[in-house]
Amino acid sequence: MFAVILIICGIMIFVTGCKKSNPQEEASEQTVKSEELIRTSQSWDGVELPDYLQGRPELVAVKYEFPAGKKLGWHHHPVMNYGILVQGELTIIGQDGKEKVVHEGEAVVEMVNTIHHGENRGTKPVILYMFYLSQDSLPLAVQHPEIPLE
Repeated sequence: MFAVILIICGIMIFVTGCKKSNPQEEASEQTVKSEELIRTSQSWDGVELPDYLQGRPELVAVKYEFPAGKKLGWHHHPVMNYGILVQGELTIIGQDGKEKVVHEGEAVVEMVNTIHHGENRGTKPVILYMFYLSQDSLPLAVQHPEIPLE
């Protein structure tokens, strides 16, 4: 019986990579970690963001899910916004033809008052969390259906 216990213990040590329990390592694995993803005063196309709005702010968080192959219509944002792409790959196209590809895990600062649209050119759905710095009476986006998508 003792031999069987030794064999099982030996297998467990081999499977776990011969790790010994280290209380300091276990404590550091449980530590809250932070990573600044972006800090900027410009949108993704290099344009300076506008000054803050006057009056009471309204902060809005929105989760977007874009199926593979989906194109959004042309639109602009009258308020500042930024987001984190958590799945997939999103291509943002400005009306001037400038493009920005946002990859999984990346942060993006959207254009303000500049017409653009987004496309999921990938094979899996895009999941994007956006955060808007708005006011109660302002829309988050203004659509431009008069501009055809190619």
